[in-house]
Amino acid sequence: MKRTFAELLESAVNEPGILSTAYRAFHTYSIGNQLLAWAQCIERGIQPGPIATYQRWKELGRYVRKGEKALTLCRPVTVKRTTTDDDGTEEQTASTWFVYKPFWFVLAQTDGQQLAEPEMPTWDKERALTALGVAEIPFDSTNGNVMGFARFREIAISPLNPLPHKTRFHEIAHILLGHCSEGAQADGELTPRNLRECEAECVALLCCAALHLPGVEHCRGYIQAWHGQGNPIPERSAQRILKAADQILKAGTTETTEAEAVA
Repeated sequence: MKRTFAELLESAVNEPGILSTAYRAFHTYSIGNQLLAWAQCIERGIQPGPIATYQRWKELGRYVRKGEKALTLCRPVTVKRTTTDDDGTEEQTASTWFVYKPFWFVLAQTDGQQLAEPEMPTWDKERALTALGVAEIPFDSTNGNVMGFARFREIAISPLNPLPHKTRFHEIAHILLGHCSEGAQADGELTPRNLRECEAECVALLCCAALHLPGVEHCRGYIQAWHGQGNPIPERSAQRILKAADQILKAGTTETTEAEAVA
C-alpha cells in the first residue's frame, strides 16, 4: 500500500536512525524518495542500498534477478500545452505532475560485476547559503532567550547557541518555506508551538539526521510534543518540509542528484 509523505515523515520523526540509514543508502535521490525506498525495503526484507533502473544496472554490468519486484518511487512528469488566443497568438504553458512508477531495483536485487562503494557527499555551509541566496548576518538581538532569527533572506545565530547548525537549518527553513514574507521569525526557548515552527523544526531534524549532526533528539522532542497535542502534520506541509530539506542538503553539495527526485 502506498504510504503518504506525511506518514513517511512521521516514521522518520518517531523512529531513530531511519533517515540517516535512508540517506546513506539513497542519497542521490530526494528525501521523499529515500524514505519511500527505505519503507519498501524494510517491508519486503531487502537490504537497503544503491538503486537504479533495470537498464542502468545493465549498463553498470549488473543484472536484475528473475522474479525481483521493482521499487516504486515518485517522479515528476511535465506536460506542455499550447493554446491559441483569439488574435492568433500562441501561448505555451507547462504543468508538472508527480506520479508513482515501479522502475527501480536495489543493489541487493541484482547480480554481476562488483561495484565500488559510492562516496557520501560532503555538505558545506557557505556553499549552501550562496546557492540558496541566504546571507548569515551578525546576531544583534538583545533578547537572551532568542537562539536565532530569520528575516527576509537573512539569518542570524546567537553565539551562545549550543546547537548552531540545528538552528541554522531551522532558520533557513523559515525562509524557504515562505514564513518570512510577513516579517522576522525569532526562535528560542519561548517560541510558540505553531505549524510554522513545527515545519521548520522538521526540516532541521531531517538535515541533522542526514548529516549525522547532533540535535536530532532535541528536534524530535519538539515535534512529538506537537503531535501529542493532537496536531498531525498535514500532507501538504509534509511535502513542503521534504522539499525544503532537499533544497538545503543539495545546495551544500556538488553531487548531482537523480532527475526522478520528488519536488
